[in-house]
Amino acid sequence: TVGGGISSVADVELLLENGADKISINSAAVKNPTLIEDLAKRFGSQCVVVAVDVKKVENDYYVYTHGGKNKTDLIALEWCKKIESLGGGEILLTSMDADGTKAGYDLELTRSIATAVEIPVIASGGAGTCEHIHEAVTIGRAEAALLASLLHNCELTVQEIKDYLHKQQVMVRR
Repeated sequence: TVGGGISSVADVELLLENGADKISINSAAVKNPTLIEDLAKRFGSQCVVVAVDVKKVENDYYVYTHGGKNKTDLIALEWCKKIESLGGGEILLTSMDADGTKAGYDLELTRSIATAVEIPVIASGGAGTCEHIHEAVTIGRAEAALLASLLHNCELTVQEIKDYLHKQQVMVRR
């Protein structure tokens, strides 16, 4: 899955021609929601991952763009439902509040989105332990979990994570 700076059908066509299986859009989708629909019609929903960066403000979760810098007026739950209705195939849901903390995913946010849409939700932001990943896919109901620093810093290996999840009876490819 390739993301970052994608803003047109032509961008996606070039990426797919060069080996990408899926693309991920965020800011461009917020700016022009019909892009989701255009991409889904042209390349299929399975190709279109929409990244949603979210921060909690008072009692609501708001969508942010440009790597979490720019707050929008979009409520995360409503935006995710719209993504699905426009043909988005997956949602990459990042809690900007939890991101980098290693204190665990925002399970309330993840579960609220994952139970409101039929398309897969990938939890992102906050992984610090194997248990956090387990909670994301069980309590949070995510289809998958994204983690970065745990792997980049060699704190865990993919095999250790898979072994842990398997022992917890979570289906993983081994």
